[in-house]
Amino acid sequence: MALRNIREDGDAVLRKKSRKVDKIDSKIITLLDDMVETMNHADGVGLAAPQVGILKRVVVIDVGDGVIELINPEILEVSGTQTDDEGCLSVPGKFGKVTRPDNVKVRAFNRNGEQFVIEGKGLLARAFCHEIDHLEGILFTDKVEGKLQG
Repeated sequence: MALRNIREDGDAVLRKKSRKVDKIDSKIITLLDDMVETMNHADGVGLAAPQVGILKRVVVIDVGDGVIELINPEILEVSGTQTDDEGCLSVPGKFGKVTRPDNVKVRAFNRNGEQFVIEGKGLLARAFCHEIDHLEGILFTDKVEGKLQG
């Protein structure tokens, strides 16, 4: 495992759409492991592959209940709303109010190539939406209501 450099706002890679993972191989497994280590080192709750310069549809999340790895995630259902402060490892020191769904259902693949469905509420739902946005080249700053703080 290795720490990867987290790309910051202004880096063109953060605004590009990520490509689907066609094959889960040793490179993807290494990417997942490195992303978890990088996220933990930076005290983050989520990290998407574009944030470490890789345009692949890969996300890792840990809101305190253990690491969730998502390969080719798709949001299936959303409901409810929540508005709260949101920040990003790629926009250090900045935060702002963002409204997101309060319940989110996601379908993805794990590192073994098995498809699964997971539901998140509250912070986990927010993290799913935030990280999947990264795969589309969208930053939370695009959705901030009012002024960006920090």
